[in-house]
Order: sequence, then structure tokens, then C-alpha cells
Amino acid sequence: MLNTFTVSKDRTCKNNLHMDKIDRTIINTLQEGFPICSSPYKKVAEGLRISEQELLDRLKVLLESGILSRFGPMYHAEHMGGALTLAAVKAPEQNYDNIADMINSFPEVAHNYAREHALNMWFVLATETPEQIQPIIQTIENKTGLKVYNMPKIQEYFVGLKLEA
Repeated sequence: MLNTFTVSKDRTCKNNLHMDKIDRTIINTLQEGFPICSSPYKKVAEGLRISEQELLDRLKVLLESGILSRFGPMYHAEHMGGALTLAAVKAPEQNYDNIADMINSFPEVAHNYAREHALNMWFVLATETPEQIQPIIQTIENKTGLKVYNMPKIQEYFVGLKLEA
């Protein structure tokens, strides 16, 4: 089983759509993992007692509406030879969106969040090798004109987070 997606902080979304009981059950079920088999959606749908097509349609609406921000596997980059690091910048408010666009243009940026802090933009870099982290940071600094604060993981903790929908 793979972990699969991220739920939006706000349970409402564009077009004022709301989740019904089936949507909540889908989200709560999929947070437990996703089957690795030839027909994973069919297997999940059977467990939910809905059709595979209904599951696919509902996932599409949840993603398009913004209730789900992503649906996909979560990989442990370090186990595959890659690297992750948390990074942050002090983005001037008047240019915040432009800087976010510049940083987000890098395929190595996994996510990017606004923070109420002196370092007001935090993002995760994911690279194929540990040696790629510093050159990407340098390139982001050159492109944005801002210092990137690199905060690599010192110790990993597993937190079994499940958000009840």
C-alpha cells in the first residue's frame, strides 16, 4: 500500500462544493494506503461499495475543486538515492507572488508554503542525488536575488498523520 494524497486545509473549495459522506469515506480510506495490484481503483471501489467509475469521477471532482491538493504516491527519496531538504527565504511582501512563481518553476521544488515568520516562504527541495541540493539552492539564489536558508533533516521522526475528512 502507498500513501496517496494531501487534503486541503479548508474543507470547502472553489465553486462552494462540499464533501458528502461517500467523499469523506473515500478520503479516509485512501489515507490508509492504496493497493498495489493490476486494478487498484477497482479494488478500492469494491471496498467502498461503489463502482470503479464513481470512484474515479469523485477523485477527479475532489482534485479539480481543490478539496484534494494532490493524489499520488509518497516516495522516500533517501531510500532511492535521492535527497530532500527544507529551505526558506525572506520574500518581500510586494514581490511575494513573483518570487513564489520563480521558486515553483524549479522541478525540484516539492511544495512551497507561506509562513508568518521572518523567513516567510518555506519549500522542500527533492533531488535525485544529495549532491544536487547545493547547486539548486545556488541557482534559486541567483534567480531570486534572495538568500536561501537550507535546513537539512538531522533526524527523521515518523508521525502517522491521518486527517479525518
